[in-house]
Amino acid sequence: MERKIKMIWDFRGPAAEKTAEHHVIHLKEFIAVEKTELDITGHQQLNEMHSIAYMVVTENEMKAIRDALRPHRGEIYEE
Repeated sequence: MERKIKMIWDFRGPAAEKTAEHHVIHLKEFIAVEKTELDITGHQQLNEMHSIAYMVVTENEMKAIRDALRPHRGEIYEE
């Protein structure tokens, strides 16, 4: 089974949560247009000044999507 990679975008400041929520809209649009293998996205508030948006991709797709979307960081995704 192919590994899944969680690409993460960090947002900081008082508007971080709303910015992360909005970023997910664009990630979903990208998934629809590019027809990626997975459609796992979301956002999470880590604290009141730091939120993240994320997208999960297969390891096979990771480099192309990374170069197109330029996430801040990534990690192995475990369900």
